[in-house]
Order: sequence, then C-alpha cells, then structure tokens
Amino acid sequence: MLTMTLTELRYIVTLAQEQHFGRAAERCHVSQPTLSVGVKKLEDELGVLIFERTKSAVRLTPVGEGIVTQAQKVLEQAQSIRELAQAGKNQLAAPLKLGAIYTIGPYLFPHLIPQLHKVAPDMPLYIEENFTHVLRDKLRTGELDAIIVALPFHEADVLTKPLYDEPFCVLMPAEHPWTELSEIRSDMLNEANLLLLGEGHCFRDQVLESCPSTRKGEHQHTTVESSSLETIRHMVASGLGISVLPLSAVDSHHYSPGVIEVRPLAKPVPFRTVAIAWRASFPRPKAIEVVADSLRLCSVARPPKAAS
Repeated sequence: MLTMTLTELRYIVTLAQEQHFGRAAERCHVSQPTLSVGVKKLEDELGVLIFERTKSAVRLTPVGEGIVTQAQKVLEQAQSIRELAQAGKNQLAAPLKLGAIYTIGPYLFPHLIPQLHKVAPDMPLYIEENFTHVLRDKLRTGELDAIIVALPFHEADVLTKPLYDEPFCVLMPAEHPWTELSEIRSDMLNEANLLLLGEGHCFRDQVLESCPSTRKGEHQHTTVESSSLETIRHMVASGLGISVLPLSAVDSHHYSPGVIEVRPLAKPVPFRTVAIAWRASFPRPKAIEVVADSLRLCSVARPPKAAS
C-alpha cells in the first residue's frame, strides 16, 4: 500500500524545477537532508528512480518525467480542495498571497497597499517579488494566489486581466548632452552606453523588443548588465551611461535635483502592459476584483497623457 504524502510530491516537483537539492530545499523551507530523505523514500516506495543524480546536476529520468507531471496535477487538485474550504468564508477577510516581477513590485506596492487597505482592511498581503518564471511556478502550485506581470503571459488554466499600459523613458546623467532634447528617438540608443538589466528580467527583453536598435547584434555599446533598476539608476547618476526605465520607476529615488534627468522616448512610445494573473479555480474572485480595481486607481497606473 502506497503511503506517499503531498509533502513528498511537492519535494519532487520543486526538485524537478530547480534541478538542485539545495535550492529545492530552500523553496520547500526544509533542510537539504530532509528533502533528500523524502525524495529517496518516495523512490524506494515506488521502486523506480525519479531523478538521475551526478556531482554536477540532478535530472529527471524518463519515468520520472511522467511521475512529476502527475504529481503536479495532484498538488493542484489538493490546493483546489484547500481553496474550496475557504469559499464559504468572507473572501476579503484572509491574507492574499500576491507576487510581482522585480521591475513592478517596488514601484507599485507603495501605491497599491494604502489604496487596498481602504477597501479591504482585513485582507493583508503576503508579498513576493521574483522573476516571471518563478512566479508562474508558484502560482500553479498555490504558493501564490495572484501575480502582477507584464504581458504577454500565457499559462493553462490561468486567467489574466490587463490593468494599465506603462510607457518607457530614458534616464541619463544631468550633464549628458541629450538633456538639451525634449525627447529621445529609439535609434539614438545605439549611440550611447546603454545599461540594461541582466538575463532573466522580462523588462530587459521588452526594451530590446520595443527599441529595435538595441537588439543583440545591432547595439554595440551596452557596457553593463545589472540585477536591479535601482542599481542601474545609481550607475547612471555616477555618469557610467544611460538607461531605459518604466515610467513608474522614474520618480522613485532620493537623488537631489541636478543629478539625473529623464526624457520621454519619441513616438511611437514603447510601453508594457501590466496585468494581474490568477488560477481559474481560485475561489476568491472578489479578492482578485478588489486588487485589480485598486491597482487601476494607483497613480502609477495613470501616467500623464504627454508620456503615453
């Protein structure tokens, strides 16, 4: 008789995603030995190897791929049971687990939280900022209830609602010659030392997509790739180069006047569409509706007409 647990199933799903015992254990909030023992116990009980282990990698075996796929479905169904148990309760009287990508969260949450607290004071937020692909996985497993991302975003059994469009702007040192201009053409970016986010950030991809002259192979002057928009802002302020920021990040800084300057991009102005995504089975639609409405009321969701 099989005695596998949901915890063990979560271990193998997370390990399959991370392909690393240490990172998987950290995501599951257990020690690495605990996770290793749980995975080995499940393999012994099933009588098959789910993972192929080497010194440098952890990979799914062919039979392990099928087992993990089924385990993912079981975890989703188990989460649905938990959510159904909450369905009869006040949908706005329990914490909401909300994720956001790195280039949205820091600039949106200071506006969202006060707005949301007015209409749902009994619904505190558990907040996580991460990459889109990590938020996607956590949404599917129920570790997050909803996520705020940039479109396009496609996932089976997940609903999305566009919230607002956000234009991109050019950030430069105050002494840069482009400060004499009222707007910057996107093709001019190829002439500058352009600072971009590193691989894995969707905003980097959107800048490359929206500003054709910056695409790989055409732009020859990218000097630095950074892990955050704030780090990029500091390097721009120091005079290392220029960058492209979403409008919500433009005024979120502590620099005195005369250090950095911002200019809009010329039409057609590149932009991103910010959206909220949640599982179609999530039983608190009112909570999603209230968050979406509060997001639309935030000042960052209503950029000046001149910038849009």
